[in-house]
Amino acid sequence: MIVTATEFKANLGHYLEMVAKEDIVITRNGKRIAKLTDIANDRTDILRSLIGILPSDVSLEEEKEKRLSEI
Repeated sequence: MIVTATEFKANLGHYLEMVAKEDIVITRNGKRIAKLTDIANDRTDILRSLIGILPSDVSLEEEKEKRLSEI
């Protein structure tokens, strides 16, 4: 969903509820300035935090589940 900064400010609570279902892109003067994402579903950051730090005796799935449960 794309909303203007003015609309976002006027209805912050509404958009905080909606972010659980979809990302929200905020624009100002027609330019994208921010993206609001549900932290529990931000898989890119989770993946980046796992790359290169796992010992060889730990599976990616085990560590992924452990980190997701900490959120």
